[in-house]
Amino acid sequence: MKILFMGTPEFAKENLKALCEDGENEIVGVISQPDKPQGRHMELIPTSVKAYALSQGIQVYQPETLKDNAILPLLEELRPELIVVVAYGKILPEYVLDFPKYGCVNMHASLLPRFRGAAPIQRAVMAGDKRTGITAMYMEKGLDTGDMIMKAEVEIGDEQTSGELHDVLAELGGKVLLETVRLIEGGEAKAEKQDDSKATYAHMLTKAEGEIDWSNSAQEIKNRVRGLNPWPMAFTFLGGKRIVIDRVTIAEGSGEPGEVISSDDALVVACGEGAVRIDSFKPEGKKKMPAKEYLRGHKIDKGEKLGR
Repeated sequence: MKILFMGTPEFAKENLKALCEDGENEIVGVISQPDKPQGRHMELIPTSVKAYALSQGIQVYQPETLKDNAILPLLEELRPELIVVVAYGKILPEYVLDFPKYGCVNMHASLLPRFRGAAPIQRAVMAGDKRTGITAMYMEKGLDTGDMIMKAEVEIGDEQTSGELHDVLAELGGKVLLETVRLIEGGEAKAEKQDDSKATYAHMLTKAEGEIDWSNSAQEIKNRVRGLNPWPMAFTFLGGKRIVIDRVTIAEGSGEPGEVISSDDALVVACGEGAVRIDSFKPEGKKKMPAKEYLRGHKIDKGEKLGR
């Protein structure tokens, strides 16, 4: 089958890699977002998908827009039978959706209809979900509303960060994609409608969401810290200085929200319900370190308050 792949970040790259290594289909081209300047020197860095595609000798296209039939000439040239979309980053217009013989399919990192939208992995962790997965679906005009082809589930570990879960789902997504393509090519794909009444939306993450509200429960705070790791990261303030929280665990104890209730060999902080032990964090202007290491050189008095 002739496949056009559309994707941008590392998650999408793993899906493209699975297609390439399988070798059963012809990848006629790859469309990725335009390169963006990054780093201190604002150098143009190729997207993960672009870098991998070029390493495999696949032609890459990076249109600034898809509107107004912008890539119709390209579609007519490549004649894809199926378009695979994984975290591309833009909504596909109707002329793209309608072009390929077998339609457009998307690998979405949640068990739809739960967590449609931009940040399904992080939102699942932040919500304290115990399971998530990959849903392969046909694309339509709505946001992640298309008919589902197949699902695969994974457990979310109690200590797992969204970054760690991302890697698990990226690998799983490649396997689901290969099976989905085989089902479509063999005429065996069955389309299942989503139950819109059960839909939830995974809003795009913002840096502001990282600030910890110590009036929340210990479990809620732990889930937020896990869900926002590795970006944008949870944070709070200690002595007026911002600290970035890397890992916490549930601890015993109680007190006023944000109050340090132990700082001997661990930093334990009271929450609205219960307490958390801060295992590692990044003090302002310093590198990330275990809290125990920080406490060896810096005194934090019991009763001090974290937060604004």
